[in-house]
Amino acid sequence: MKTTISQVMLLFLLSLATPAASSVVGSDPSQSTTFDFESFFERVQFAWRTIRVKAVVPVFEITMWMCLVMSLMILAEKLMVGGVSLLVKVLMLKPERRYKWEPIREDVEVGQSAYPMVLVQIPMYNEREVYKLSIGAACRLAWPSDWMIIQVLDDSTDPAVKELVEEEVRMWSRKGMNIKYEVRDNRKGYKAGALREGMKHDYVQHCDYVAIFDADFQPEPDFLVRMIPFLLYNSKIALVQARWKFVNANECLMTRIQEMSLDYHFKVEQEAGSSTFAFFGFNGTAGVWRIVALNEAGGWKDRTTVEDMDLAVRASLGGWKFVYVGDVKVKSELPSTFKAYRFQQHRWSCGPANLFKKMAMEIIQNGKVSIWKKFYVIYSFFFVGKIVAHSVTFIFYCVLIPASILIPEVDIPKWGVVYVPLVITLCKAVGTPSSVHLIVFWILFENVMSLHRIKAAITGLLEAGRVNEWIVTEKLGDALKIKTSIVADTVKIDVSDVATPLINVSTKETKKPPSRLWSRFNFGELGVAFFILSCGFYDVLYVKKGYFVYLFLQGTAFLVAGVGYVGTLVA
Repeated sequence: MKTTISQVMLLFLLSLATPAASSVVGSDPSQSTTFDFESFFERVQFAWRTIRVKAVVPVFEITMWMCLVMSLMILAEKLMVGGVSLLVKVLMLKPERRYKWEPIREDVEVGQSAYPMVLVQIPMYNEREVYKLSIGAACRLAWPSDWMIIQVLDDSTDPAVKELVEEEVRMWSRKGMNIKYEVRDNRKGYKAGALREGMKHDYVQHCDYVAIFDADFQPEPDFLVRMIPFLLYNSKIALVQARWKFVNANECLMTRIQEMSLDYHFKVEQEAGSSTFAFFGFNGTAGVWRIVALNEAGGWKDRTTVEDMDLAVRASLGGWKFVYVGDVKVKSELPSTFKAYRFQQHRWSCGPANLFKKMAMEIIQNGKVSIWKKFYVIYSFFFVGKIVAHSVTFIFYCVLIPASILIPEVDIPKWGVVYVPLVITLCKAVGTPSSVHLIVFWILFENVMSLHRIKAAITGLLEAGRVNEWIVTEKLGDALKIKTSIVADTVKIDVSDVATPLINVSTKETKKPPSRLWSRFNFGELGVAFFILSCGFYDVLYVKKGYFVYLFLQGTAFLVAGVGYVGTLVA
């Protein structure tokens, strides 16, 4: 009969309770109470070995093989999307070749009526630094002013900012632009709520398409000219998505690393999804929707923190197609402080996991799309991309590999420690060839961020306390050009009830209370750093397995993040 965990624990307690041999047999009665520390530690080591072999090793091995299987799943996914992206480039299968596309020309008889009516929505919230950039870029779009309505959806709670935005709208209106300034008396649903309310105005009924830009996005003048023809000449296309271009990619090492990750997302993942199943997650901005498709899918919903992905999945289940146009780039801004980036990644990881939980059965039961497309959405898009990737990165590389130093009975296969991660890394490095020399820093930082991503994914799956938490990061705009110490203020919106729409509950203060010294430390990262570095030292001193090089590098990365020296430093 196998020894149970309870029996092992009983053996451990009994071994500690047994008197030391030196104090029982053949010892002087006057010294019978002497405690033999050496014998005690020997019994502790024996008990730990027993527990390790009977209880810890089996759990470790099961977890290890699960992670190895999931690593192979990720590898297959990266090879598949990478192969599709490469094939598209080699064969020059641009969207203009796969779908009908031709420039819109004015007809001699009907004039500009050949152009469809386009609504441009710009949702914003206290965007003092960037409101002029986004509104100005929208008003400079090369599209007949009579056939375009610009809608500024201002949810600002700062009266001074609202006045500035409204004056900017009035200024462009005096120049002849058809621009509307819309506000509402609450912030229910946050961005999704603002976009939903914006679609209810009477003048929107005359529009065929809607382009959406976040407040820090600046489209080029030819954006609509290059994007609208896909929708105009292909009745089954619901969404055309452009690529993001980053104005502050060189601000610091953290923004360079973000650029590497997002370039891979757009150049490889979005391209592959568009070219195979005509599906990918809407990025929430820099895209154009067919309004009929948007309404048919149920419009904007605020049940998760990823309203853009929610709408995309529902529209795709309705049989609509999406097109990614990588040649059209829209300038935007990356978070340059570690705190802002952590909060952003929480939303981007928690929301998809929560949406997966809410929509899994709906996707399976859908009868309008093929079984292969349903498999792609459930397995590739959601399960591997939003759940498995976050889990493996932290559990395998930040927990199991360091812990294997303490458990000599288990040997992780070399292919799982070296070869599979190497191929996955090389597949993702192709997104930004100019930054390939930063690949080591990218690996270490991505592993650090996996701590927050796996917590966020679990929060989304369990619908725990922070499932509907929003962190609105103030954009820096032109302030990025000033080489001084600047921090991006954030506003926290926390909703305790999952069923309750997202509601803003606070405003930005001009004066901040003095921060305490301990508030600059990130104790989660510090705890992981202590664990990994300890395993590294143990490897150097006793085990000599050779993992210490990776462990010291990864532990140092967690330590640096733990003390706050990541991103733009704040004086």
